[in-house]
Amino acid sequence: MIENSFSTLVPENFSASSRVWIYQSSREFSAEETIKIELLVNQFVTQWTAHGASVKGMALVLLNRFVILVADETQTQVSGCSTDSSIHFIQQLQNDFSTDFFNRKEICFYIDNQVQKFTLNTIPEAVEKGIIHAETLCFNNLTLTLHDWRSKWIIPVTNSWLRQKFPHLLETIG
Repeated sequence: MIENSFSTLVPENFSASSRVWIYQSSREFSAEETIKIELLVNQFVTQWTAHGASVKGMALVLLNRFVILVADETQTQVSGCSTDSSIHFIQQLQNDFSTDFFNRKEICFYIDNQVQKFTLNTIPEAVEKGIIHAETLCFNNLTLTLHDWRSKWIIPVTNSWLRQKFPHLLETIG
């Protein structure tokens, strides 16, 4: 099942309270682009520092669309300049690969064994057409910790923030 298929990609020696940042691309990457991005994010993580100390971190590129950064703060706290450096890095990726990692009005769902993107404006129509329903899996990019990422990144719509965003759809989605 896709919900649990990524949970083992981060080694067990990372604290469950490790911070997680999820960046969703506005478009799917080609296989070649995904390989290049994986190399770049892994290079960034090996050089990531906070107050002169190395950050115990890792990066993943998943489903040719998501860049995920993980920082285990049990050894080095990530804040200020180290957070800024990660954001600047993602902005550079955004420019280099002609995508948008910061558009929070685009939501991805897992439908028919593939990632499909909708905007907040098109979700009501997708619900009405039956494309999105109560059990449709959505990507919850608001998770902040490794524990939550492992258990709450890919969840049914009924368990997501979308129920609060679209209260008028509650009867439609169950």
